[in-house]
Amino acid sequence: MSNLENGKTFEKDLLHSETDAERKNRVVVEKNETQITLCDKPKHIGYGCRHQQAALLFVCLMVAYSMRTCMGVALVAMVHSGHDKKSDISNSTIDIQENNQTEIGSVGLLNGILFTEPYPTFRWNKTTQDYILAAFSWGYMILQIPAGQIAHRYGTRYLLTGALVINGVVSFCTPWAAYYGSWVFVVILRMIQGLSQSCFIPGMHTAFGKWAPLEERGRLSAFAYGGQALGTVLGLPITGFLAASPLGWPGIFRFYGFLSLSVGAVLWFFGADSPAQHPRISVAERRYIEEALGQTGSTGKHLKVPWKKLLRCKALYAIVVAHIGQTWGQVTLYTEVPAFMDKVMKVNIKANGLLTALPFLVMWFTNFFFSWFTDMLIVKKWLSVTNTRKLAHSLGCIPAAVGLISLAYVKKDIIVVETILVLTCAFKIAAHLGWHVNHIDLAPNFAGTMMSISNAVSNLFGSLAPVVAGFLLIEDVTSEFLWRKVFLVAAGFYVITDLLYVAIGSAELQEWNTPKEDTKENIANEEQKPML
Repeated sequence: MSNLENGKTFEKDLLHSETDAERKNRVVVEKNETQITLCDKPKHIGYGCRHQQAALLFVCLMVAYSMRTCMGVALVAMVHSGHDKKSDISNSTIDIQENNQTEIGSVGLLNGILFTEPYPTFRWNKTTQDYILAAFSWGYMILQIPAGQIAHRYGTRYLLTGALVINGVVSFCTPWAAYYGSWVFVVILRMIQGLSQSCFIPGMHTAFGKWAPLEERGRLSAFAYGGQALGTVLGLPITGFLAASPLGWPGIFRFYGFLSLSVGAVLWFFGADSPAQHPRISVAERRYIEEALGQTGSTGKHLKVPWKKLLRCKALYAIVVAHIGQTWGQVTLYTEVPAFMDKVMKVNIKANGLLTALPFLVMWFTNFFFSWFTDMLIVKKWLSVTNTRKLAHSLGCIPAAVGLISLAYVKKDIIVVETILVLTCAFKIAAHLGWHVNHIDLAPNFAGTMMSISNAVSNLFGSLAPVVAGFLLIEDVTSEFLWRKVFLVAAGFYVITDLLYVAIGSAELQEWNTPKEDTKENIANEEQKPML
């Protein structure tokens, strides 16, 4: 029998061994691939599934950042102010319970599970509060690199859905941990939230490596990552209103728990890891995305991470440095500004949430301008991709540094301070169109892996920001002079990291983005080899 006949016989036997479901799936894939081959290259692809996926990721990140930043305002309601006489009478109880609770309340069932007033408050000093705030970052940085690898191998849908469910359950349990345990239990739960939320950024970058063409990369990623700003905008005032409402501070954590679980369900039913796995994407849009990114989405083959070449990439280290500066400044703005507004500006908790959120609302709007601006520079070829990223980063860092320095020295007038914060955040978001998108420029196939590395390192440094602030403010948290040091340190991080990024950064597509052993040609050759 000839080799040709042997091949036909083997192919026939293979087809007979397939189940009906496998045969049906193979026919659909072959049909789609045939349509893609026959289809002319689209001249313009309008609104499509890539925008829907960006919208889903936007909502996920918005919820995540609302839960992440609410603790700064929630602590203002949870921690005992020490101004009323009733609390002074309970000093003996405080000593017995290791300075944990100041008001026990009645012993009714609903009150025991913190569903009715009065709600307990706690005697946690500034250092303890800073440990609670820093705990999220401790957990957040631990799973960064593993999360990037999970997203790379298994996609983002399972990863992000699981993260949202864990966040929801932990949020529900936080009031009980604080009341029946101590601040240590709150720290543990915040670390668990950080562990689960470590999946978000690497997962999103992995998704954009599959969904975002270069010409739309700034707008799509900026829209989705705008959830960071809008999550803060919505999270801070909602936290303030809930804390001041009959639901009290326990209602803060129950609200976000329910919201996180709901978004997780939506993502599970409507999310897709790549264009090849989306059940409703058009052939034209799928081809447009895959050709722009050089993907071989229909093969289902996962590329092996070229660790040696990736870790030798100088441009990656430029991103890591830039990420460190951004994280330090961001943690300062998100966690320390609420305390600054309360201790120095003497703003009540309801106004605290609203006034702290206003700069981030402005940030969300300017995000759209800078994303359009940077994409225009690239599409019209006015600047190279590398110079566009560096310009965007400097537009974000330098004004932010100037704003923090001004905040350290200006008269502590609420209008002046709020104006400085608004201007700082308005420009700060521009940096995200620099270093933040840069991972996808370098290697879209490994964007999530690189983001997990830079996110892990930056949060290792960022977790120290609240601790350093607590150390600087240990003598007097109401001192304007001591708060000046906190803001100057953050400003220094912005300036130094920007200079380093501009000096060594790059946005050139790396040759190791598609390893030789995983090119289309080699994959085809492998498929032609006879099976043993």
